[in-house]
Amino acid sequence: MSESDLGVTMAMQFSSDSTEVMKHASVAKETCGRTLADDLEEVYEMKKTFNFIQKYQSKRVALQFPDELLVDSAAIAAKIEEATGSKTFILGDTSYGSCCVDEVAAEHVQADSLVHYGRACLSPSTRLPVLYIFGRQPVDVKSCAAVFRTLYPDQLSHVVVVSDVVYSYIIGGLESILRSEYLRASFSSIESERGSLSIQKTNLHPVKTDDSTECPDAEIVRKFGRRFSIDGKLGLEGYSVFYIGEESLTLTNFMMTWNKCAFCTFNPSSGQGRRETLNISRALMKRYYLIERARDAQVVGILVGTLGVADYLSVIEHLKTVIRRAGKKSYIFVMGKLNAAKLANFLEVDIYVLVACPENSLLDSSNFYRPVVTPFEMDVACNRAREWTGDYITDYRELLPGSSSHVEFPSEDPLDEEWTDVSLITGALRSARLSQTETNPSCTAVVHRNASLTVAEVSPAAYFLDSRSWKGLEQKLGETPVTKAVQGRRGIAIAYDDEVST
Repeated sequence: MSESDLGVTMAMQFSSDSTEVMKHASVAKETCGRTLADDLEEVYEMKKTFNFIQKYQSKRVALQFPDELLVDSAAIAAKIEEATGSKTFILGDTSYGSCCVDEVAAEHVQADSLVHYGRACLSPSTRLPVLYIFGRQPVDVKSCAAVFRTLYPDQLSHVVVVSDVVYSYIIGGLESILRSEYLRASFSSIESERGSLSIQKTNLHPVKTDDSTECPDAEIVRKFGRRFSIDGKLGLEGYSVFYIGEESLTLTNFMMTWNKCAFCTFNPSSGQGRRETLNISRALMKRYYLIERARDAQVVGILVGTLGVADYLSVIEHLKTVIRRAGKKSYIFVMGKLNAAKLANFLEVDIYVLVACPENSLLDSSNFYRPVVTPFEMDVACNRAREWTGDYITDYRELLPGSSSHVEFPSEDPLDEEWTDVSLITGALRSARLSQTETNPSCTAVVHRNASLTVAEVSPAAYFLDSRSWKGLEQKLGETPVTKAVQGRRGIAIAYDDEVST
């Protein structure tokens, strides 16, 4: 590709022709059909919603819908207001991912509670009572059981059955069909109250290991809003995973986290099952490449990708600490849904780290000007005490102090503050040193003041701005004379009213 072609491609990537935008006619498109009025009660579990609103005596209820379910939003809101007398507010455009509870938008309308419809990542919320209504998507349970038998002909197989939330209602029926045949299979359930992230010992729900014996030391796994039992002697690595649902971020999240397990899937839309052949090792090596990019970076942008998931402020502070202790600078960005054009405005940032729910944190940044990593990858890049073992963490809460996967930052020896290693990308030596504010909080770095650089403390962003040939419009404070306001031009920038059309 020539330089001219590359320039055209970059221009199309980060900008567009304004004339085409103004001439373009927006057309609203329904992504799915409207649910029949007789089916609304069952599909959207209206009685459960009524009981939830009455339980919390909510007067103002926020209803959060994904785009594909907005066609039913008005009918559902009308039924809720008629049955409960509460005022409802439809949240159609979420601030971040639609799988997360948008408590910020709910607080804008002073809602007392929130009902979340459709797919959900089940990340815990902190501000409002939340009810999840997944919507029961059609699925043939008998066909699913037949596919399970085909994929697992050995009835002594250790299998964990999980599903997308929209198909979670069939797990009980599937278990009743297969339980007598597959005694070592474990069927998951949706965790209504999400608590500990770790594996806990229990004797309440033993796992059968053969026809006559039970394992008294079964382990209950609570992860991503699911709950299931496993044999403590085998561990989760000794199980296969049977997933019910289409290809989605949920499946990717499961496969990255449980990357030592073999996966099989059943697609309810097509009725087909298959063994997943995604090369997890290749995917992990791509993520490790991003870790090396994070180690090379000097300026890190912390992207706030959620304002509703619990402990997001704690992990931001944790990231600021580990980034500073690794000798790097960090800046915080809050910009809603991300795209390449937004992040391309900050050329001084070497890499971004996205604080979001487990499903949205694995962002494909191949089309971005700078790569975007997860909090776990940034922690591996900055914390020398954390080693890359192939285990992957998508839930940032597991990195916080007190969690099962937290690794303390190594205590620095005052005589050996600087350490060096070799970049696997550039092959150059790189060194890291504790920042002056970490070793001596009262110490500040001072630079000479000039016309373009007016800060007293060293800032990589300020140095980058000073080195740019264009720094934005000049303010010329005190040099521009004060004049009275006059009538401005009418119209839009592409064609003002007083302009002659050619």
